Amino acid sequence: MEAGGDAGASLTYPMQCSALRKNGFVVIKNRPCKIVDMSTSKTGKHGHAKVHLVAIDIFTGKKLEDLSPSTHNMDVPNVKRQEYTLIDISDDGYLSLMTGDGDLKDDVKLPDGEIGDKITKLFKEEEKETLVTIQTAMGEEAAVDAKEGTK
Repeated sequence: MEAGGDAGASLTYPMQCSALRKNGFVVIKNRPCKIVDMSTSKTGKHGHAKVHLVAIDIFTGKKLEDLSPSTHNMDVPNVKRQEYTLIDISDDGYLSLMTGDGDLKDDVKLPDGEIGDKITKLFKEEEKETLVTIQTAMGEEAAVDAKEGTK
């Protein structure tokens, strides 16, 4: 039985716990996370080896933990990063971005904190061409980085 459509379009894919790696991605409590620490406990008298994961939510920065048998399958989010050219920052805090095809994308909010400050500084204060990196996973997206573009 062939699955129709594009398999790469799914939000997550399964991976066995024992195959997960530090700095990789995983879904914990329905949130896309980056693994910052993991440890394995030995097989006990009864049962399986366990994998303890410590991960950071890639959108909120919150720390989440999970403990699962090493043979257990966990979801891994399909995380995509794409660079866009910043055209404008609207008064209500949304970024106007141009795709490589010249289409306009204006549904990403200027993030709070360090990244937002960096985008504002490059674009408004230094008046540089600004490239903004948008990270997308599980139907959410956010600006995660910015750098000076080359004209």
